[in-house]
Amino acid sequence: MRVLLLEDDPDLAEVVALGLRNESYAVDVAGTCADAEELLRTTDYDVACFDLGLPDGDGLDLVRRLAADPGLRRPRRSLVLTARDAVADRVAGLDAGADDYLVKPFHFAELVARLRALARREGEHGSTLRVGELTLDLATRRACRSGTPLDLTAREFSLLRYFMHHPGQVLSAEELLEHVWDAHANPFTSSVRVILSRLRRKIGDPALIVTVTNAGYRLTDPS
Repeated sequence: MRVLLLEDDPDLAEVVALGLRNESYAVDVAGTCADAEELLRTTDYDVACFDLGLPDGDGLDLVRRLAADPGLRRPRRSLVLTARDAVADRVAGLDAGADDYLVKPFHFAELVARLRALARREGEHGSTLRVGELTLDLATRRACRSGTPLDLTAREFSLLRYFMHHPGQVLSAEELLEHVWDAHANPFTSSVRVILSRLRRKIGDPALIVTVTNAGYRLTDPS
C-alpha cells in the first residue's frame, strides 16, 4: 500500500514515515500543499494522510480540490491528521471528502489500525487475507502457506499483500513498483524482479505467483 503523508513538522513526519515503512507501507512525504499537489499529479496513492495547518495553505482546501481538479489523482482513501479537535473541524474534514479524521497527538498503533480499516473498505474482510493456501494476518504481520509460517522481510510482506489484494489479476512490474515502493525507488533497477524472486522462493512449490509473458505477474489459486 502506498501512502502520501502531508506533514509540515519534519520530526513528526520522519517518525511517522519510518513507523509506517516498518509496517510494510511505501511512504512519500510532503511538507507543503504545493509538494503534495506535485506528487498527486503524478502518483496514484492508496491512502493520503493530510495535515491541515501548512506553511502555504490549509490541507482541507487540497482535500476539497481532489474531487474537482482533474489534474490531481485522487487517492483511494484519505485521512486527516491534525491538532484541530473541535467537533466543527471534524465535521468540516469529513464533509470535505476525507474518509477518516484522527486528532494529534495520536498513538501510532491507532493510526495503523485506521489504515487497515480504510483498506477494508476496498473489499478486504477483517484483518486477515486468504487466497488459496496463503494466509496473511495484517494485524500481526504474519504470513503462512498451509499453516506453515513464512519468514518475510517488510518489502516481501508488502509485495505479497498487494498480490493478495488482487488475486488472479495480472500486475505489471510498473504497477508493483508504483504501489509497493516509494518515491525513492529507482524505476530502472531490478528491485521488483529481485524481491519477487525471493518471495517466490520463500512461498515454495508449487509456484503460486506466475509470470505472464510480456505482461507481468499473477497470484494464482491452484485449488
